[in-house]
Amino acid sequence: MLVVIKGAGDLATGTALRLRRAGFRVIMTELPRPTAIRRTVCFSQAVLFGSWTVEDVTARLAETPGDALTILERGEIAVLVDPEGTCIPALKPDVVADVILAKKNLGTRITDAPAVIAAGPGFTAGVDCHAVVETMRGHYLGRVIREGSAQPNTAVPGLVGGFAGERVLRAPADGVFRQLREIGDIVEAGDAAGTVDGLPMVCQIGGVLRGILADDTPVHKGMKAGDVDPRCEIAHCYCASDKALAVGGGVLEAALSLTGALRKE
Repeated sequence: MLVVIKGAGDLATGTALRLRRAGFRVIMTELPRPTAIRRTVCFSQAVLFGSWTVEDVTARLAETPGDALTILERGEIAVLVDPEGTCIPALKPDVVADVILAKKNLGTRITDAPAVIAAGPGFTAGVDCHAVVETMRGHYLGRVIREGSAQPNTAVPGLVGGFAGERVLRAPADGVFRQLREIGDIVEAGDAAGTVDGLPMVCQIGGVLRGILADDTPVHKGMKAGDVDPRCEIAHCYCASDKALAVGGGVLEAALSLTGALRKE
């Protein structure tokens, strides 16, 4: 079965890993200039480098929907620069999964495919899509919602290693971002991980730099531009997160159920 995943960031990549390993053929859509933070584990990097491997799965940039189908024949994931999802009518996928995590619906419709699944707030099951997957950390993370919506966005990051908002690095001003540190670096509270037009973006806690924007990314003041993981496990920077795989598991469950692939004994 064919799935089109809208988005190719870290949660979308965890979703793609789950689906591909379960036997689905996966095509992803992405912006022409990706803004993912956890770049080492995002298939969006294929847009910049032509291909990108996360764990044991490779994604490759496709120029057209036809090219994407050819890539699938090689057992790889295809990534199209298509933020509007214009490829969907041509591809006629069995499943469309919106994992952009924009906290609002950017154009996904319940009529896009026989099974339409959306991750996070901004969608209502039965209206915008057939099922919603919870993305908020906690007891309900990854659960499939058949009626209603996911929990509303609180703008407060979930706890990781005992820290919440302190682990997120935000742009100190409007301008162009410059990184001073690399993903996988160990940082301390007070270290500058990057700058925006000369103003430092300072770490509030110590840990491993799990994500950071790429050089020359336009930013606005307060925009998320980095992520410090206080657990200090460098290996976590190079594999899908628990949250990404939990959300991916929810999308996989919904896809199997809605397409009839999952049958009761």
